[in-house]
Amino acid sequence: MTAEEYFDADEAAPPALPEPDPDEPDSEVPRPLASRPVWQLQLDMADGGADDAAVTTPPPVPVELDRETIRNLERELLGAERTLRRREIAAGAGVSLLSARKLWRAMGFPNIGDEDVAFTEKDLDALTVIIDLVRQEQLTEDAAISITRAIGQMTDRMVVWQIEAIVEEMVAQRGLTDADARKSLITELPDLIEPLERTLVYAWRRQLNAGVQRLALRAESGLRSSEQGRDGDEQDAPLPLARAVGFADLVSYTSLSRQMNERTLAQLVQRFENKSAEIISVGGGRLVKTIGDEVLYIAESPEAGAEISLALAKAFSEDEFLPSARCSLVWGRVLSRLGDIYGPTVTLAARLTALAEPGEVLVDSGTAATLTDNERFVLDPHEPRQVRGFGEVRPVTLTRGTGTGIVLD
Repeated sequence: MTAEEYFDADEAAPPALPEPDPDEPDSEVPRPLASRPVWQLQLDMADGGADDAAVTTPPPVPVELDRETIRNLERELLGAERTLRRREIAAGAGVSLLSARKLWRAMGFPNIGDEDVAFTEKDLDALTVIIDLVRQEQLTEDAAISITRAIGQMTDRMVVWQIEAIVEEMVAQRGLTDADARKSLITELPDLIEPLERTLVYAWRRQLNAGVQRLALRAESGLRSSEQGRDGDEQDAPLPLARAVGFADLVSYTSLSRQMNERTLAQLVQRFENKSAEIISVGGGRLVKTIGDEVLYIAESPEAGAEISLALAKAFSEDEFLPSARCSLVWGRVLSRLGDIYGPTVTLAARLTALAEPGEVLVDSGTAATLTDNERFVLDPHEPRQVRGFGEVRPVTLTRGTGTGIVLD
């Protein structure tokens, strides 16, 4: 579906429908799913395609919260009662209050006064663990603060994501208001803490192992692949990591978002992010971040990046709910910091995305040179274009050659 077809979906004439059964005067013929515009698909996108038949459910019972319920949940989450002040925690860990505050701020905790009884023995244990890594010279203080900040920022985003997902499910499945769903979550969360915690530790260990395997692979292969298509004069030459950097950007997102209510827009963004994350992970890449209607990812080789880019362009072009996407890929060097990536390679990939047509994957000439002899890819050069910050750049359209590409089972 093109962007224009998608944008005008609600104005197009619907396909012919079968006539109602004359012997069943009250019968209705449901409108086919594919003919419904995206802003009429809240239910279908939320439950994976629910039956249109009305389901009678009892009205939800309003949830009442009391202070004791909230106190009990806090005790379970914190592992103990709040009995300690910040100076007592710092003294117990054997560090200055200044050092302790640096780590707490890195973790994302708010400012707490000297007389506030805000900490538990678990806080002391956690601070001691981090401080001991520095004392034993396994980490410098700067590294410890950086790692602590990563944990704080990632878990903060994860917790918000999980809460919103559960609340949305309660609203959709139980017919609760948003406010009542959030109250219900507080009463039901104790049953979810342990399985969510186990899943978090499991995923962290798997991800750490994947990172170790990538390190070992690069150590074994050396710099051979990192020099593909390069002559040493590139702007990114001083940067340490060779990566395929790709973007995918939804077409007409701003226009569409103005016509959607909040829930439908959230469903569209969630569908885009979920599909992107699945394709990127199956293709062996890493999702760096999503920014509303745009996704940034990296891969270890030009070939892996090319497969991911083609799969993303194809998936969004064929998705009946989402608009098409403009995609780009650049093979070059990047700097990785704070979970993000930086450098001219990233900037050039972003610039190429703006030049691409809906459903198209653009690469630069250097990236095209690394893929030229691979029969899985077809490369179609364009006339040189002036690209801000890079001067004259020759974009190349990347399309599918032989093979099936990434297959999602």
